[in-house]
Amino acid sequence: MKKLIPKYFMFFYILHHVILSYVISKFTYFVTLIRTFIPLPSFSLMAETALSLYFRSLGLSPYTVDLDDQTVMHFWVTNHRRFEKPNLIMVHGYGGNSMWQFFRQVGPLSRSFNLFIPDLLFFGKSYTTRPTRSEGFQAKCVGEGLRRLGVERYTVYGISYGGFVAYRMAETYPEEVERVVIVSSGICVTDEEQKRHLESIGRDPLKILLPETMEDMRYLVKSSMHKYDVLKWIPDFFLRSTLTDMEYRKEKLELLKHLMEEHVKSHCPVLTQETLLIWGNQDKFFPPHMALKLQRHLGPKSKLEIIEDTGHAANMESPHELNELIKPFVLGQSKCNGK
Repeated sequence: MKKLIPKYFMFFYILHHVILSYVISKFTYFVTLIRTFIPLPSFSLMAETALSLYFRSLGLSPYTVDLDDQTVMHFWVTNHRRFEKPNLIMVHGYGGNSMWQFFRQVGPLSRSFNLFIPDLLFFGKSYTTRPTRSEGFQAKCVGEGLRRLGVERYTVYGISYGGFVAYRMAETYPEEVERVVIVSSGICVTDEEQKRHLESIGRDPLKILLPETMEDMRYLVKSSMHKYDVLKWIPDFFLRSTLTDMEYRKEKLELLKHLMEEHVKSHCPVLTQETLLIWGNQDKFFPPHMALKLQRHLGPKSKLEIIEDTGHAANMESPHELNELIKPFVLGQSKCNGK
């Protein structure tokens, strides 16, 4: 009898997946058929609306700053600033705008800090007609936007591509930036190290980070996460709009090319601010050895924290652990000692 249990279990397990696959395929066909005749809102539009309502419920409001006649910066800003709370700037990565990347962190952090969350240029509602595509220009646009908002002193937290921007902000605005948090950013990597790493990935990074097909998108998300394959049971028709609705594809490609071709040639200064580095131990895009190298470069004013069982997208996989590291550091309850 005991020997039969695994066989029955396997039978029902397979049956469950067959039925689930059938239901998903029929549902996909039904919705596709309906959308042929009735123009339904795209998934990305519905998600943007829901995220916007969520941010507003936390006491954040959208704010647009015209830096000049060529550049516009969009921020989510705490409605009623409390002077006893520190100011925290949250700079998103390449995968999407600020709402998409920080929705799992923003709730708890809004209770401890005055939040200022920019959309980087060509993400969300920020854009420029200027030809510059460097992370240094992104940093200046965020910094100047904060000055227009009356933010004089702050901690900047950047993840992935946002980490490169945060690093340049700390360099450009040493008086304004009090502390720095860098999460999963391959800063100070040499050209040779970058080449070896790209060869180990085995795919064109431009196609991974700027997907054109559903296969590329699923690969991007699966590679960014370690614990979960969040798109496994989501039908293609729900996700396809995120590709077709993508704005500024040409400009985003130029940002990537500049980062890959020019960043490795640029000077990587030692920051004067205390800097907290946070990495997932399963990060495939920027492996932990890059974090160790960056910590050695920064010296005794830096501290490295590794989050276990977490990939590149720590903001999505381990938001609680990430927040619990960020909060005491920004509040001055945790000091860097070069360890």
